[in-house]
Amino acid sequence: MTAPAERALWLRGELDRLARAYYTGPAPEVPDADYDALVRELAQLEDEHPELASDQSPTQRVGAAPDAAFSPVEHLEPLLSLDNAFSDDEVRAWVDRLARAGVPGPDLAYDVEPKIDGLALALTYEGGRLVRAGTRGDGRVGEDVTANVRTVASVPAVLPAPPGRLEVRGEVYLAKADFAAMNAQQLAAGERTFANPRNAAAGSLRQKDPAITAGRPLSFLAYQIVGAGPTGSATSQSEVLATLQAWGFTVAASAQRVVGIDAMLRACAWFEEHRHDLPYDVDGVVIKVDDVAVHERVGATSRAPRWAIARKFPPEERTTRLRAIEVSIGRTGRATPYAVLEPVSVAGSTVSMATLHNADQVRLKDVRPGDLVIVRKAGDVIPEVVAAVSEPGRARAAPWEFPASCPECGSALVRREEERDHYCTNPSCPARQLQQMSHFASRTAMDIEGLGEQRVGQLLGLGIVADVADLFALRPDDLATLEGFGEVSAVALVEAIDAARHRPLHRLLVALGIRHVGPVAARILAQRFGTFDRLAAAPTEELEGLAGIGPVVAAAVRQFVEDPENRRLLERLAQAGVEMHEGEIVATPAVLAGRSVVVTGTVPGYAREEAEAAIVERGGTAAGAVSRRTYCVVVGDAPGAAKLRRARDLGIPVIPAAQFAELLATGTWTPGPDALET
Repeated sequence: MTAPAERALWLRGELDRLARAYYTGPAPEVPDADYDALVRELAQLEDEHPELASDQSPTQRVGAAPDAAFSPVEHLEPLLSLDNAFSDDEVRAWVDRLARAGVPGPDLAYDVEPKIDGLALALTYEGGRLVRAGTRGDGRVGEDVTANVRTVASVPAVLPAPPGRLEVRGEVYLAKADFAAMNAQQLAAGERTFANPRNAAAGSLRQKDPAITAGRPLSFLAYQIVGAGPTGSATSQSEVLATLQAWGFTVAASAQRVVGIDAMLRACAWFEEHRHDLPYDVDGVVIKVDDVAVHERVGATSRAPRWAIARKFPPEERTTRLRAIEVSIGRTGRATPYAVLEPVSVAGSTVSMATLHNADQVRLKDVRPGDLVIVRKAGDVIPEVVAAVSEPGRARAAPWEFPASCPECGSALVRREEERDHYCTNPSCPARQLQQMSHFASRTAMDIEGLGEQRVGQLLGLGIVADVADLFALRPDDLATLEGFGEVSAVALVEAIDAARHRPLHRLLVALGIRHVGPVAARILAQRFGTFDRLAAAPTEELEGLAGIGPVVAAAVRQFVEDPENRRLLERLAQAGVEMHEGEIVATPAVLAGRSVVVTGTVPGYAREEAEAAIVERGGTAAGAVSRRTYCVVVGDAPGAAKLRRARDLGIPVIPAAQFAELLATGTWTPGPDALET
């Protein structure tokens, strides 16, 4: 089990590589289920370790940059991805989010459509004629595959559509029967067969020679229209599908319009039960709010619409031998048992380790080293061991017992009252210290440049430091003779540590690793109390009453500040000159109350999260997409062209980043010579 920072770094690199293969290569390297599992693992790591979060993370992006071998195609509106749900509970949670956004669910109509395992495509029509076809790309700009798409029989060249420009979106795919016939031809010709229909469809569409594409039996299934007045009188997704069908497109005949969440979940279950009866491969269903007016009202995040969600079907389960059960130690000292497995291919990837969650789960599942076990790679962050498989006549090992001591430092492992997890009791445990100090120095915390996990491990291993307070006593002479250091690098690191003494309180709160306190909660607390002493003295009731905090975060803060070890550490940090105040505290007026503001591009002086937090602090909503409800669009460096076009089409005010400060201060702005045209 790797440290969070190392694992997150690997996940991002792997997801970037897989995304390039999926969106711009001839074929994806892993099934969707494997990719989804990696994304969810990274998302949970970023949630549990806020210092690992990044605007450039694959969890925050759509698709991948288009291949330079193709001409670029800019979409009329962002071709977003979909958020995934892997259980009925997660679907219900999505419905709850809609309800909180003012879209109640009891009588809400939904459109449930099969999620074809194909390649997303956007077809641009002008005056009813097909003029361009583009892949998803990065969601804003795709690859021009017009010549190839013109060879697909199910893509109409001319539509009886409204004048103007519009996009029809859908999936290019190979039907199961056509795929089987293709592979039979490959075998007959002594050629290599295709791995699966999705790979074959993607490779066929992205050929340089349209004649090759023409020889492949590709199909296109349409499901969405975007652009100026695209749906005519259609007011629902079901009517959109009817419009597409009337225009000559193939739509999902099995799509179901249902009312209420129970009926919607029954429709999902029907598709899962009949997935193999459909003429094409599916990996789930797409659930959409049927009312298109709701689509506009609730909008989208930076990567997915809020009015739709993909309900993924469970991937396959496999059996393998459980070699051992071991324990890893995290930043908080939590001891997590995991299974060491004989490597097995689950949903297309090799699995050699799987989570066992905690001691209770191991006991309830009664899995033991040497057992044959069922391993499932579902939508969970990492694979999990489901159960042991009965093997009559084979002797089993004794039941596994949770170790009494830490595998890293030998200290006692104890189970906290009312918790399911065990924890290492040694604050100086090497595993804990490594991750704590790496977190403390990370960019979103104290931002100590040059103090990465490898360097932290070196300092801890040599006994030069024992905790984060020791960092502030380092001198260049302590470092200059160490491997990998020279006089210049030693001075640079000490200067970086010295600069960290003056970070604002909200960064220190993140750096301390208080459970459940990420950058947003830290900023709320720092702005409210101003100093750590005032925060530490605040009663739980006051903490709970803060918007964005609540009882869970309040309890975690109270537990942290009352811990004697934490108090001693804070005293040493203060003695080392670490400032524990936010700076001048000014009451933030809610000048943006009830207003939705979209930021596109980079605003000088603000990370994306900081710009969005500033909007939220003033009562506004930091929206990811432009809609009719948008108050204004703030344009920074390298803005999204689609958002600007959308703002222009809707008549939404567009203001330069230079006036963002004025917007935050007054809730409005003064048009001037630098104002942008809408």
